[in-house]
Amino acid sequence: MLRDVLVTIGLRLFPIVRQLHAQRNTLVEERDNLSDQLKIYVDEKETAPREVAPVERTESRSPFWFYNSSFDPIELMKKYQCDNAVSLPGHITNYLGVHTSTDFFPGILSSRGGEIEPIPFPANWHTDIAEWGAALRAVDLSGASFSVLELGCGWGCWMNNTGAAARTVGKDVHLMGVEGDPDYIKFATSACMTNGFSVEEFEVLHGVAATESGVALFPKQEIAGGSWGLEPIFGATSDVREAAAVNGSHIEIPMVSLRDIVASERRFDLLHMDIQGGEVALVSENLDLMSQSIAYVVIGTHSREIEGRLIAEMSAAGWVLEMERPCIFSITAGRTSTTVDGVQGWRNTVLLP
Repeated sequence: MLRDVLVTIGLRLFPIVRQLHAQRNTLVEERDNLSDQLKIYVDEKETAPREVAPVERTESRSPFWFYNSSFDPIELMKKYQCDNAVSLPGHITNYLGVHTSTDFFPGILSSRGGEIEPIPFPANWHTDIAEWGAALRAVDLSGASFSVLELGCGWGCWMNNTGAAARTVGKDVHLMGVEGDPDYIKFATSACMTNGFSVEEFEVLHGVAATESGVALFPKQEIAGGSWGLEPIFGATSDVREAAAVNGSHIEIPMVSLRDIVASERRFDLLHMDIQGGEVALVSENLDLMSQSIAYVVIGTHSREIEGRLIAEMSAAGWVLEMERPCIFSITAGRTSTTVDGVQGWRNTVLLP
């Protein structure tokens, strides 16, 4: 009581004391507000993983949680989730209901036949939130129909995933892929048929995407599905081509120019490219064509240098970067080696203002 009386007298007699007292009260109020905000933040951090994904918290440090995006990829992935996915023997079924044969990835999927995956937050055995989100963004922005061109299509991963998502919302689909490995041509064809696409809805071309027509050398592998990072050889001399034919290390495949492919389709809603380091050359040589005919581009990147060059060139041409997760690399003896491809998702402001 005496203390309160003295404080009251002091506040009346000494303006400095009154000012200090007011500042103290303000600081106490700010402290209490920050404490409340921190409690809310901690509560949200603790509950968010359980709300958005059935994953273990040991994955909270996964690099696949970290990406830059101008839209919400998690909500977009939820939007297209299949609630009645059916398992298929000898296949793993993802959250969109798309089946992938375990034979495509011997050693990785061999024991997972008949399994139905949960929604992949932050990633599944093949890719992550950034790539799922960017690819589905293209589906979301398309109109009554959806067309996709997948360069380096492998088993037709993004043909099937985006095609299935578009089909669930009633869109007509046209799926096209380009692939250099003959076994993967068979994989992609089989996957499209297994997932219910008619022969009129998909097409897989044997070749490798390039800036011009010609012939390239493509590595042969002993076990189908044994390697998914094979790189073609462009501009091989006649001696190199002859040596490859003799030792059986490579096969000759056609180089397919993007201009020739696009000529068969007035517009593609999505161009997905994963061409093992050739993305800058392809984009640089075809930016004008892409701006006229491609609404959205998702690119698998293979170095920080490639990512920087793509950002510089595509931004200058008026494209908008909507999704970005940089490639992940290791450093050994001062040298970098990419261990996980990066992802970039680009919107064409000419076709999608």
